Amino acid sequence: MPITTSSKAAFLFLITITVLSGCSKPTEKDEAASASEKADASASMAVSLARAETRKMERLIIASGPVSPWEEMQLGVELSGVRVTSLNVDVGQQVKRGQVLLELDHRTLDSELRQADASLNEAKAGVQLANVNLSRGQKLSQSQLISASALDELRAAQVQAQARAATSQAVRDGVQLRRDFAVLRAPDDGIISKRLVQPGQVVAAGTELLRLIRQGRLEWRAELNENDLAKVKTGAIIRLQTGSGEIIEGRVRAVSPGLDAATRTGTLYADLPNPASLKAGTFLQGRVLIGEGEVLMVPTSAVVQRDGYSYVFRVNADNTVQRVRVASGMTEKGFVEITLGLKSGDAVVNSGAGFLTDGDRVRVVGNTAAKDTTP
Repeated sequence: MPITTSSKAAFLFLITITVLSGCSKPTEKDEAASASEKADASASMAVSLARAETRKMERLIIASGPVSPWEEMQLGVELSGVRVTSLNVDVGQQVKRGQVLLELDHRTLDSELRQADASLNEAKAGVQLANVNLSRGQKLSQSQLISASALDELRAAQVQAQARAATSQAVRDGVQLRRDFAVLRAPDDGIISKRLVQPGQVVAAGTELLRLIRQGRLEWRAELNENDLAKVKTGAIIRLQTGSGEIIEGRVRAVSPGLDAATRTGTLYADLPNPASLKAGTFLQGRVLIGEGEVLMVPTSAVVQRDGYSYVFRVNADNTVQRVRVASGMTEKGFVEITLGLKSGDAVVNSGAGFLTDGDRVRVVGNTAAKDTTP
């Protein structure tokens, strides 16, 4: 059958449509693949790495406790029913040993003391007279001008006079002692930490009137469990940080030899030679240095807290991350000790770890791992 012009035109049109449709299909697939690749690339988070490494670190025990006076002395008087006439110190004042802190009304005691002095002088005069009479009697006895019994009486009179003088001296000393009690003096150098008396107040014997921090010395006391207490030795360095950021250093003075039966804890006592601005009663956290050792550490930014536990994200060979639960210890200069969960050389996510979940794909940028492993 002869092919007409219209048949040729229709045939050419069909071939053109087929070619065009065949060319368009590969283009749509390529675009879809490209879009998928771009989505995968955008879903991969850019992170930097760090490696778990062994570092030298001071071994510390962290504890909390109050700053307390080394010795705090409660001061009072030994007289009752006597009025305070002079109060010479106030809270926070430094005093010297022997300094007069307060005085009581001592007019009655002064009168008693003068009376005791008079009695003592009288008794001493009686001793002198008895001595003279005995000396004269001994001379007369040599000439046999007095009897032996008269000489014995003179000797007895001398003994009686000496006894009366001794009694008067004891009475006078007792009155003087009571008179001294009317003045309260500082038993040692220190700082007045408390005042419980006012001028004009009538006081009683044994009542606390003032409190003195002996020598102004302060110490830090902390309760430690039995395992930590066994690691602390006398002379170990302790460091306290105040609220203002100031570091106060001291040394362990003593460690309690026994434990409390109920709490299973013991007390550490640390001297603070230079307490600076510290005040008694301040509660501070301290670090007790117990030596130096090698520990496994990672940057603190690599550890994230979730559900009350510590985790790091370890990077696998295919650039996916694996969430690893770890046990952390002490921190120092931006690094944290890892006691369980990692081994030396493990690569973990440093920056960006807080945004990851287990199995995420990551894109490593930079050479942070090399930098972080530099001690």
